[in-house]
Formats: sequence, structure tokens, C-alpha cells
Amino acid sequence: MSAGGEQDAAEPAPPRTSRAGRDLRAAILVGLGLGAVILVALFTVRQVFVGLVAVAVAVSMYELAGALKRGAGINVAYVPVLVGGQAVVWLAWPFERSGMLTAFVVTILAVLIWRLKDGADGYLRDVTASIFTVAYVAMFASFAVMLVVPEDGVFRVLCFLIGVVLSDTGGYAAGVFLGKHPMAPTISPKKSWEGFAGSMVAGMVGGALTVGLMLGGQWWHGVLFGAALVVTATTGDLVESLIKRDLGLKDMGTLLPGHGGLMDRMDSLLPSAVVGWLLLHLFVPG
Repeated sequence: MSAGGEQDAAEPAPPRTSRAGRDLRAAILVGLGLGAVILVALFTVRQVFVGLVAVAVAVSMYELAGALKRGAGINVAYVPVLVGGQAVVWLAWPFERSGMLTAFVVTILAVLIWRLKDGADGYLRDVTASIFTVAYVAMFASFAVMLVVPEDGVFRVLCFLIGVVLSDTGGYAAGVFLGKHPMAPTISPKKSWEGFAGSMVAGMVGGALTVGLMLGGQWWHGVLFGAALVVTATTGDLVESLIKRDLGLKDMGTLLPGHGGLMDRMDSLLPSAVVGWLLLHLFVPG
């Protein structure tokens, strides 16, 4: 800095952040890029979407395991967790719930055996964290895979993704311009009830339109679907915020500019995939 307080020419300017604390330009560009990749996969060969989910699961599990190690000294059993997580995702395509559950149970057994070599110190802690990592990331993500399996699976995935995006966008816009009443100040200070209301309006309108137009479902089914995704997306954000606060970390990783790690973007998608699959399976049977 110069004597007058101005920034030296050689010193790079800090990234622009929005009122919500994000590098908004980077966040938007990354979000659009990820969305384009997903759309290309969905409208070309649907199995490519499964591959994208598998890659996202592997990266997210790696980031979560690394965060547990950095923040709490927990040693996740990397090999059985990463291999088992892939098995959970890939077996959800041909065998759906039976394949997913079988892979999960076998992974638990593999984790129990793998961790034996490191002795009794921290055994229960490490095993529990390893199983949690597979369940929280791979099991939840496998429901997104099951969304794409039916004949109209492309549109089921789009309904789910659009619902989560609208929840995030509506909440962000309403929170920035109208947010006054904190929703969970000790967990996520920037979340407000006004933002949640914005998410709910955007999610319900989007759900009514997407479920009605893409899947031929009842409009009120779409409203319930959109509202449920808003609740699960918001809950997912809060749950990951709690995990990061417990570990004393700001982000799970640094892979995505403006977002943090990939796991920091998966937080709202993971629980929403479960509820999205359940409701569409109920409302619009494949």
C-alpha cells in the first residue's frame, strides 16, 4: 500500500465479493459450467450422468475425509471408502435399491476389516466416520442415479436439479435484499427467514412448472415437491455448516472458485436427491 492508503499498482486487487460473502462472478461461472456439463450428459447418453455422479462422489468423499483429518485427526479408511462409494453409485443404475444397499453393507464390512491393522486407538471413531462418509455422500448421491433410470429419467433429474437451484437462487436473492431475521445465527449467520421464504416461493413455483410440464404430474404435486426440496436443501446447508464448525473449517476444499470445495456444493443436493426420488416415485410412478 502507498502512504496515502491507495493500493500499489503491483498488488493484485482482492476478489469481488457479494453482500452474502461470495465471489459472485466466479460462483456464477463455475455454476454455469457445471450445469452445462450435466445437461450435455443427460441429453446424450444417460449413463454419462452416472459417471459424473461417480466422479463427484469420489471428489466429495476425498474432501470430506481430508476435512475430518485436518479438523479432528480422524483417519477415514480411504481405500474401502472410495472403492465402496463407487460400488454404491454404479450398482444403483442396474439394480437400484438392492444393489446400492448390498454395496453399502459390503463396504461396512471392508471398513471394519481394513481398520484392524491400525490397532485399537481411535478404532470406533475412525470406523464410524468412514461409514458416515459413505452413507452421507455415496448413498445419498445414488438416489440421483436412480432418478435417471426410468424412461423419463432425464426430466426427473432436471426437476430435481432445477428445484435445488431455484431454492438456492431464490434464497440468495431474498436474503441479500430483504434478509433481517437470522434463521440459525449460531450455525449459518447469513441465512435469514426472509431468504428461506424466497427459496420457498421460487421452489414451489418451479416445482409446479417442472413436474407439470416435464413429467405430466399434478401441479399441486409439483408444489409439494418444490417445497420439500427447499426444506432438504436448506437442511443440507445447515448440516454441512455444523460439520465445518465442529471441525473448525471454513470450506471442505478449494477446488471450485467462489464455492470452496465440491463438497461445499453437494451439501444441498445430497439430501434433496433422496427426497426428490421418493416424492417423484410416489407422485409420478415410472
